[in-house]
Amino acid sequence: MARIIVFDVNETLLDLAALDPFFATHFGDTGKRREWFGQMLQSAMVATITDNYHNFGELAIGALEMMAMRYGMALTEADRDVVRQGMRTLPAHADVRPNLERLRAAGLRLASLTNSTMAVAEAQLTNAGIRDLFTDVLSADTVQRLKPAREAYQMAADALGVPLAGYRLVAAHSWDVAGALRAGCAAAFISRPGQVLDPLALMPDISGATLTEVTDQILRIDTGA
Repeated sequence: MARIIVFDVNETLLDLAALDPFFATHFGDTGKRREWFGQMLQSAMVATITDNYHNFGELAIGALEMMAMRYGMALTEADRDVVRQGMRTLPAHADVRPNLERLRAAGLRLASLTNSTMAVAEAQLTNAGIRDLFTDVLSADTVQRLKPAREAYQMAADALGVPLAGYRLVAAHSWDVAGALRAGCAAAFISRPGQVLDPLALMPDISGATLTEVTDQILRIDTGA
């Protein structure tokens, strides 16, 4: 039974759709935002696997540069700044704060674990109005091994003072859930729009379409409520 619930941040808690107007203006299609984020994740995994570390912010801009090259567009420094600042000011999904409050009220300790740098993570949670609900803000950047590398989850366990099995990772990405489960954590999956579990990976014992559904299950399994 996990008594610490650790949340991924981007897409899981925060809504990247806030960046859609930028991609609609510059690439003519709001769907290009998903392509950009997917490219960023691919670049992050390549950097981690090949031991060529770059922080998540650098990867975000690198992915944007790749998108611009792919579609024959030019980027200005102002364009890059829009994305950098946009990532720091993403709003929380509507179901986030009320359910984090439910988990806190049930006596569960809440932490976040993100691939973003610590400075960006603190800014994101503060700007989204949910920083007060977390006792710990953790970044894989501190060990320069991005999720789903095992070292990121181990770092979180060490920082929280528990074994890997002592916390549950909640994420909207199948690769993050798979990484946590392989490392030895419990996990829960939120199927945010467009997100599905990988049928070839380990399956979490909790999954739901919304954070409300996931919270209901966490309260039943991790608190006995």
